[in-house]
Amino acid sequence: MKKTFLIAYLLCMTLGFSQEKKSTKTGEITFEASVPSFEEVKATNKGVSCILNTQTGEIASLALVKGFRFKVALMEEHFNENYIESSKYPKAIFKGKIENFDVSKLTEKEQKFTINGTLELHGKTKNIVSIALIKKSGNTIIIDNTFTVKPEDFDIKIPSVVSQKVAKTVDVSCHFSL
Repeated sequence: MKKTFLIAYLLCMTLGFSQEKKSTKTGEITFEASVPSFEEVKATNKGVSCILNTQTGEIASLALVKGFRFKVALMEEHFNENYIESSKYPKAIFKGKIENFDVSKLTEKEQKFTINGTLELHGKTKNIVSIALIKKSGNTIIIDNTFTVKPEDFDIKIPSVVSQKVAKTVDVSCHFSL
């Protein structure tokens, strides 16, 4: 009897706790560092993991760097081997918190929230503050977020030969359906 009660109690606790976290493994991150009059420097990764604690607003995401796809295969190769060094630094990790997040107040209309956190990329960590648009559709929480970074903040060297073809700031956009 005690064992049955204990198992039922643990199952209820597990189900209760699982409601606090929403996650996906199919999030999308796109970055663009294009300069007018030159070839587009843009890539997308559609296999990004993200987890949101709906009780605290804590959010974390992980992207495997080799998952970014470019239109031009040679550009993807240079990105992985020469700039990002994805064999040495295989992951991009964001950890942060959505300020004043209250899941019970989400509606189908997008609301603006500030996200404070850190982005770890290429062995360096940088504080990131951005505005996200968050809404709820059924049981799904949808987060759209954009921010900019600079390659030098992460010790990513752009050779002078191509420096005029790559923007000084990189626009990053994220989309997660949790």
